[in-house]
Amino acid sequence: MKSVIRDISLADKGKQKIEWVRKNMPLLRSLEDEFRETKPFDGVRVVVSVHLEAKTAYLAKLFAIGGGEVSVTGSNPLSTQDDVAAGLVADGLDVYAWYNSTKEEYEEHLNLALGYKPNIIIDDGGDLVNLLHTKRKELLPHIMGGCEETTTGVLRLKAMEKEGVLRFPMVAVNNANCKYLFDNRYGTGQSVWDGINRTTNLIVAGKNVVVAGYGWCGKGIAMRAKGFGASVIVTEVDPIKAAEAVMDGFKVMKMSDAAKVGDFFITVTGCRDVITAEHFNLMKDGAILCNAGHFDVEVSVEELEKIAVEKQIQRHNITGYKMENGRWINLLAEGRLVNLAAGDGHPAEIMDMSFALQALSAEYMLKNYNKLGNKVIDVPADLDKKVATMKLKSWGVKIDKLSKEQNNYLNSWAE
Repeated sequence: MKSVIRDISLADKGKQKIEWVRKNMPLLRSLEDEFRETKPFDGVRVVVSVHLEAKTAYLAKLFAIGGGEVSVTGSNPLSTQDDVAAGLVADGLDVYAWYNSTKEEYEEHLNLALGYKPNIIIDDGGDLVNLLHTKRKELLPHIMGGCEETTTGVLRLKAMEKEGVLRFPMVAVNNANCKYLFDNRYGTGQSVWDGINRTTNLIVAGKNVVVAGYGWCGKGIAMRAKGFGASVIVTEVDPIKAAEAVMDGFKVMKMSDAAKVGDFFITVTGCRDVITAEHFNLMKDGAILCNAGHFDVEVSVEELEKIAVEKQIQRHNITGYKMENGRWINLLAEGRLVNLAAGDGHPAEIMDMSFALQALSAEYMLKNYNKLGNKVIDVPADLDKKVATMKLKSWGVKIDKLSKEQNNYLNSWAE
């Protein structure tokens, strides 16, 4: 099938971006050498639906190097980079995505990618899985299984498994130690602030930063805000996470109280309606809102549009909303995933770990799908450790090993 992209003339710029991340992703380069020899995906149809930027492009190329027939689409309308999509097409892959697609175009692109009758899917947020279980059920017999990249997608999969409707096995890559401890914490922590800072060009030091949600992503964002010199406020619904935030040195408040004092607001909960009309009317003039969760439902843009008396583009990726009290509230990237809709996403070295897990988990799925059952499974511990070992090797870091006597000592306690 012919690719559907915005502009093939951008290919050289896109290929340059892909080559840059390749040089900074030693784990994927190592797997590239391995897959070129072993061809684990020979004859296998793979559909990749992850934020379509340079790191994702390199992952897609890795599947192709491993023998796969690869189709690529995006997982968010504002995170696709048109030059990267063109670069992939120029390198012989089929791509269905463009930046700022409408809801209808986005779904059409997903459907075109699924038209490949995939055997393995790489999903980010669960939109591919949802389509396969609703409008594209005829493709289910071809599916061996797949991998899910993010927290939101895993939550959706777990709900499907609980309801007994999941029709094929999915590896919860997001739940692997080498994913959430690094990608969610350090990757999100850096990339969210990259997106905010390049978009606003405002100082963070001395300001009040409100982080809604203190999971691993929220921890990373709060940690980086503290490093910038901000006073950090955390809002939570989980008393354990709230207690952890207090002991990590942050203030914890209800959103209705934090709304009165915050300068920057960042939602990262995976839930909806975290910041609503109740809060908008309490905010300072010039407050800046953004979302770092997968879907654009955490900041209620619908309510913001309804109560605003004026709306104005303040700067690229910043929309200003004037409240009845005369104060302006600024929303970044339409409330979509700020680190990708207003930035380049996580650093290459971080995604190197996450995408190494994706590639190895997809290979594991291919070998074991017929005995896994229709459920959400964890990344095997040996693959998790393999990625960590590869990362340490790329840094030139060596660690100790237990002696035979130490192993015996620990095993005696286990018995």
